[in-house]
Amino acid sequence: MMNRRESLKLMAAGAVVGMHASAAEEKAAVFSRSIPSSDELLPSIGLGTWQTFDVAPGDREPLKEVLREFSALGGKVIDSSPMYGKSETVAGDLIEELGLRKSLFVATKVWISGKDAGVKQMEESMAKLKSPVIDLMQVHNLLDVKAHLDTLNAWKHEGRIRYLGVTHYHQGSHDAVMKLMEGESLDFVQINYSVAERDAEKKLLAMAKDRGAAVIVNRPFAGGEMFARLKEKPLPDFAKEIGCSSWAQLMLKFIISHPAVTCAIPATSKVKHLRDNMGALHGPMPDEAMRKRIADAVA
Repeated sequence: MMNRRESLKLMAAGAVVGMHASAAEEKAAVFSRSIPSSDELLPSIGLGTWQTFDVAPGDREPLKEVLREFSALGGKVIDSSPMYGKSETVAGDLIEELGLRKSLFVATKVWISGKDAGVKQMEESMAKLKSPVIDLMQVHNLLDVKAHLDTLNAWKHEGRIRYLGVTHYHQGSHDAVMKLMEGESLDFVQINYSVAERDAEKKLLAMAKDRGAAVIVNRPFAGGEMFARLKEKPLPDFAKEIGCSSWAQLMLKFIISHPAVTCAIPATSKVKHLRDNMGALHGPMPDEAMRKRIADAVA
């Protein structure tokens, strides 16, 4: 028979296991979408690194906390580019320090002209990110896209990358992205889309869904201008119906509730904002009627 001390120790151990189970259950319950070409699930809020991760060595600690919290809250997709200054190096160092590589989905880009120059740049990105295999390599802003897609298709076959795609940040290039989708087998397209920039709804999102391409959304807050516009505007009462406590969550849910969208990648260097963004992964998602109410409220 157990004495009281042994009984209390067993109860305490059970409580700890219960807490760990609850945290794991919450992490597993985040809103996710599958990559059409593989059915691999990705949480629908990721983390961008443009500007925010381009910092000096002495300014990395807040980003380390952001990355740690991002993973703890169930995040996976982190997106960078050689165009983003020191962002790849900073992200790679912090991922290694935190031991997070196996739990993250690392995406970066090639942004240079010339096939050989592209190979060199992508290998440099792999070194900076400390990852011999990149989960997703994308042709940034369609620069020399045909030459780089030839390389990426070969690298995917060799196992050097897991997925390939293309990106652009401006609606003026949506037609070019759609033309590529017609002739190329793309795992991902990354485009701008938000409640303020809805041009992708006309054709691109539907085409991506039809062609089996996952969609990553950049500029989810239209470059931050949405917050300036909504600064003095109270959050509508209906936000509570879908579990939103901030404009950021409402705008993110508008994006990720679109059936063609796989993941949105807001960038931040603040843990407070990161937690707010990740809150959009929980609670009900808006239906079409609610999406219209969100768009009307923002407008």
